[in-house]
Amino acid sequence: MASGNQTTVYVSEQVVVLLSCALSLAGSSLIIVTHVAWSDLRTTPRKLLLYLSVADLLSAVSYSYGALRAFGADSADCVAQGGLSTFANTSSFFWTVAVAAYLYVCIVRSDHALADSLVPFFHIVSWGIPFAITVTALCLDKIGYDASEVSVGWCWVRIQAPDHILWMLLTGKIWEILAYFILPVLYILIKRHIHRAHAALSEYRPILASRSSSQSFSTMADRKLTLIPIIFITLRIWSTVRFLLLLAGSPARQNPVLVTLHGIGNTFQGAANCIMFVLFTEPIRARLSSVFCCCCCSKPQAGATHSSDPSHKPLLGWGNPAQGEAGQIDDS
Repeated sequence: MASGNQTTVYVSEQVVVLLSCALSLAGSSLIIVTHVAWSDLRTTPRKLLLYLSVADLLSAVSYSYGALRAFGADSADCVAQGGLSTFANTSSFFWTVAVAAYLYVCIVRSDHALADSLVPFFHIVSWGIPFAITVTALCLDKIGYDASEVSVGWCWVRIQAPDHILWMLLTGKIWEILAYFILPVLYILIKRHIHRAHAALSEYRPILASRSSSQSFSTMADRKLTLIPIIFITLRIWSTVRFLLLLAGSPARQNPVLVTLHGIGNTFQGAANCIMFVLFTEPIRARLSSVFCCCCCSKPQAGATHSSDPSHKPLLGWGNPAQGEAGQIDDS
């Protein structure tokens, strides 16, 4: 299975990781395409999701190349792939927390202006910090072949570096672990606030004003608020487990099942976001179904465009700033 401090990556593991990367590429691309295609989706929460999808797409591209190559030694493309994945993966952590922070300020603090004023700060932090860390690591020759000890074929922190543990923390693990704590806290606070203010939910989620079945949307929002941190932790925990096993010097980090789960968890985030915020969002799903039906039908019926059907609007107020955006967690 492994020789010395090198973890063997089997072909079956490569195939699984590449499939996960392909799904993540497709999911992230679908989020980006829907954002570009439909102008009424370009609200602040959806824009934050767009930036997160860009980071996840870059991660999927870099990981797919690394898994396909299954690096066995240092090389120029190993360093390039490791640098790109380090930047994109770390940026994804920051944008995931930024989405939660934005929703917290909008819903719990009820301060939409403050939430919007944080967006430039989110850009500086979520792009700037990963970029600075990655450039520093590259300049100090810390990125390179890691013997798949905490990866699945791709390159990351050079395993031969004497301070590789420190750089594994700086280039990903410390931010990943912090996200494990920050995300559940923020979403629990949001859920508690919504439950306590259930009688006034229409103020926070304008969709309730335009739907008779408001309780079903409240339930959907509650499920999403629960699932977002759970899905993030479920996907990412395997990477953290392997890192902790590396610290402990345990050969269990080379277990094929754990390696496969790590590969899926690190590469599936874009697909998971697409499932949550596109495929499980009824108004957007309805639009996609309409587009698909129009493409399949040889004689499209007149007036069948989504813009003429109010039921296809993702949310009341998405195109109207006066309505506010805090309630868009139902369909965002």
